[in-house]
Amino acid sequence: MSASAVFILDVKGKPLISRNYKGDVAMSEIEHFMPLLMQREEEGALAPLMSHGRVHFLWIKYSNLYLVATTLKNANASLVYSFLYKTVEVFSEYFKELEEESIRDNFVIVYELLDELMDFGFPQTTDSKILQEYITQQGNKLETGKSRVPPTVTNAVSWRSEGIKYKKNEVFIDVIESVNLLVNANGSVLLSEIVGTIKLKVFLSGMPELRLGLNDRVLFELTGRSKNKSVELEDVKFHQCVRLSRFDNDRTISFIQPDGDFELMSYRLSTQVKPLIWIESVIEKFSHSRVEIMVKAKGQFKKQSVANSVEISVPVPSDADSPRFKTSVGSAKYMPEKNVVIWSIKSFPGGKEYLMRAHFGLPSVEKEEVEGRPPIGVKFEIPYFTVSGIQPGSPPPLTLPCA
Repeated sequence: MSASAVFILDVKGKPLISRNYKGDVAMSEIEHFMPLLMQREEEGALAPLMSHGRVHFLWIKYSNLYLVATTLKNANASLVYSFLYKTVEVFSEYFKELEEESIRDNFVIVYELLDELMDFGFPQTTDSKILQEYITQQGNKLETGKSRVPPTVTNAVSWRSEGIKYKKNEVFIDVIESVNLLVNANGSVLLSEIVGTIKLKVFLSGMPELRLGLNDRVLFELTGRSKNKSVELEDVKFHQCVRLSRFDNDRTISFIQPDGDFELMSYRLSTQVKPLIWIESVIEKFSHSRVEIMVKAKGQFKKQSVANSVEISVPVPSDADSPRFKTSVGSAKYMPEKNVVIWSIKSFPGGKEYLMRAHFGLPSVEKEEVEGRPPIGVKFEIPYFTVSGIQPGSPPPLTLPCA
């Protein structure tokens, strides 16, 4: 089961626009949402799903708006939340900024979109590129008698229009990986995982079918190849264009792609990864006087790679003042509202080592430290570098043994 109705509320909980899909929940039930939200907030028990009697409210907040779905039965919560976030994405594509004013200025378009996005409580056409083919900013001026639904919507391939032509056929592939690491004071890795996405930018004529191969461990086992340079993918999630039956059968990623930019797949790897930028810190605290912090950062990746937009956040005592900094590269800035020093380095080549020293004054009456010391955080980007070693390319020919 999915949503009975969808509401868009302003920051005070007043409905701006709504769409009743099934008629089994009274539209007046939304009046209970904001009082329930405020009550839960005061109790410190705020949750993304709240109930009033037999009615359930599944909601998200975006900018100064609340998007709320109501349901009477045991709905598929994941489906409803995915739909709400997809609705935000579609509205943002149409109006650039999704806020109360853009909803008020585009009531007709918003209602038409709500009508097409969901049918009888189930998500329908949620691709903004396809929706823009027949719901335009001048939607109310379309002539009656003309078919407003393009063939794309009723095709088996609803995410790609027919008749696309390019003078030059091109495909660009980006592998983007994020590394989540937690290291203790002794240098031991407590948590290590890689979260990755493969994004494509496609400019191809017609309706071609593409095949993409990865150095996937399961595929290497099927083809009898060495597993030395293979990776074991977990939590794989594909775009709707991928033929899942083909992937389950021989691990080939086969698909008729959408036009332009899209995310083909996402994945996760639970693997031991050494910190790419190693951090060492020494903190000297002089009682009732000052604190001195020395932070050393070392790049533990290949020398030919460069980390960009490096941000090292160093926690400092909440009662510190009079900051002074000295850095061997980059710049340091004190952010008292967050009790951290942000050391910014524009470009950090592999194998290099840099230092930052910070001096802070402390009040004569020392504040008693109750809470533990937060960890040092590091954020950065390394272009043309994948930690997992995943390698997209053409899939190998597969010969399965006969039964």
